[in-house]
Amino acid sequence: MARLLLPAQLSVVSRRTLAELLYRSPPFNNRIVHFKPVISSRIVSKSRDFRLFSTANSPQDSATSSQENERSGKEDMVSNELPPPEEDNGGLRRVKEEYPSGEFEFEEVSGWRSFVVKLRMLIAFPWQRVRKGSVLTMKLRGQISDQLQSRFSSGLSLPQICENFIKAAYDPRISGLYLHIEPLNCGWGKVEEIRRHILNFRKSGKFIVGYIPICGEKEYYLGCACGELYVPPSAYVALYGLTVQASFLGGLLEKIGIEPQVQRIGKYKSAGDQLARKSISKENYEMLSKLLDNIYGNWLNVISSTQGKKSDEIENFVNQGVYKVDRLKEEGWITNIHYDDEVISMLKERLGVEKEKKLNMVDYRKYSRVRNWTLGLCGGKDQIAVIRASGSISRARSPLSVPSSGIIGEQLIEKIRSVRESDRYKAVILRIDSPGGDALASDLMWREIRLLGESKPVIASMADVAASGGYYMAMAAGVIVAESLTLTGSIGVVTGKFSLRELYERIGFNKETISRGRYAELFSAEQRPFKPDEAELFANSAQNAYKSFRDKAALSRSMTVDQMEAVAQGRVWTGGDAESLGLVDAIGGMSRAVAIAKKKANIPQESQVRLVEMSRPSPTLPEILSGIGSSLVGVDQTVKEILQDLTSSSGVQARMDGIMFERLQGLSYGNPIFTLIKDCLSSL
Repeated sequence: MARLLLPAQLSVVSRRTLAELLYRSPPFNNRIVHFKPVISSRIVSKSRDFRLFSTANSPQDSATSSQENERSGKEDMVSNELPPPEEDNGGLRRVKEEYPSGEFEFEEVSGWRSFVVKLRMLIAFPWQRVRKGSVLTMKLRGQISDQLQSRFSSGLSLPQICENFIKAAYDPRISGLYLHIEPLNCGWGKVEEIRRHILNFRKSGKFIVGYIPICGEKEYYLGCACGELYVPPSAYVALYGLTVQASFLGGLLEKIGIEPQVQRIGKYKSAGDQLARKSISKENYEMLSKLLDNIYGNWLNVISSTQGKKSDEIENFVNQGVYKVDRLKEEGWITNIHYDDEVISMLKERLGVEKEKKLNMVDYRKYSRVRNWTLGLCGGKDQIAVIRASGSISRARSPLSVPSSGIIGEQLIEKIRSVRESDRYKAVILRIDSPGGDALASDLMWREIRLLGESKPVIASMADVAASGGYYMAMAAGVIVAESLTLTGSIGVVTGKFSLRELYERIGFNKETISRGRYAELFSAEQRPFKPDEAELFANSAQNAYKSFRDKAALSRSMTVDQMEAVAQGRVWTGGDAESLGLVDAIGGMSRAVAIAKKKANIPQESQVRLVEMSRPSPTLPEILSGIGSSLVGVDQTVKEILQDLTSSSGVQARMDGIMFERLQGLSYGNPIFTLIKDCLSSL
């Protein structure tokens, strides 16, 4: 949403995007994958180590080729709406480069290494021990952060979820995985990353059983990747399709006497529309329709590939409005209908556990304490730094913000400089999950990332969204990797202020301003609209900010200004479209970013490297208390975000508008009252 320049009496208003739309990457389908000769490569981190086996010098991973096949039925629709691809115009367009895929391949542990692993398990701390024959249980529900979480945090962490999948694949004490999938409140990028790890886990030969009590599109997308999928007889089935919503407060603000004076540069830059308009614009409708087509089309293609059916068959089934669990079983969408206790009894029988005895189970949080060292998943002398940037962008920390709240430009710059000045790191992965924010902070970070790239390779890896200010950061990297449905682009800016003249007249309030200087009252006189010369200056200032963003994007992506203008204009693209337009270099997840970083740093793909997280969780006492409160109330994070937005600074914003993609009936575990409060705060 737009952050507006507000009167001092009203303090600051919020501008946080409400929903995360988002995206999925090229799918690994339930099919036999043909592997080219693979060189084993163990990639580990300081306390988050894992092993990957990457296909060296593969132009695109098997997921990408799979995605291309799945999208073939939608190709005409996509190509007709994209600007024609530019050829090498004056030698500025960067040459298409082949990148390693970073695809995971399971390697059996045997011999001496197996003995060492068993020995380490014997001497591990009690809280790191797991009984032999255990089943790892993970419950995926609600929000999933792209940041590492401390043990006191109540939320789920994507890096730790993925790490647990890899550890469990190699852990001889883990017999299989029981995955509970509840309603998810995250983007398609994270969903795809998890799905990829589900399929990677299956390569170990261990079973993975999915259980879904509430079956929506995202939940089924993950569940169908499991070898087996069960639902209870009373499960809520909500496979009705996807929607996108855009709300507008222009009429409401008009009735109460508030006039938003918004400058948004770029015909597709919809940030600010929620305040200034009463209905959706033609350009915004076009953009949102295209995004929804891509997401829904990819969902149909993945499900059809998994079930061995045509996309039309899947779409026809969805359009029948299926709500009965029996229909899912009849059509082969699930394995069977069982209650949770029946699934556990089935697992007991499979593992040879007597009925009266308890099944050995270890949950996500306890298993997260198991160190990779215990399993022999660590090593390597070459180090790659991982800098994570998640959330809304602000330049400095506000009084009410907490260490984990958004991207604080000053703090991220310190991390970037420390990595640049260190000789320890051979390359850097900048992991971004942000809709943008403060344009000044974005530009300052862009500069530091560019300087970092002069000393070592920098690879940007996009999660759910890296748009506006998020893309501003990414474009400074040497290579950009995104999931095929990551929301990105939105190269544009927005700024504005409120004119409260009519509101003041209605309530009998008056304010007189004495000033010196022609434009001294540009932002301070909220009791009146802009004068003509003030409006012209305000518009020129916003145009200047946009041109700076656009020109730096052209420079960063080796494009002419005209080429960049054709794909800028504030338009949001999916990762797959952005890749064809030159805004993104490769499609894939974190593993592919690591493989590319190794290539750029001249590290052989078969060599071990160590991933060093630069943002380690270090909870303070307030955070510990917050974690406790979260488990009791479940609304602390919402309150934090509201307080943070209220105390954020105003200015020109490089921010993607809030986009709400959801099921038709909008199932959510979020408190609707707090959702309404956030929506209003981010729109005033």
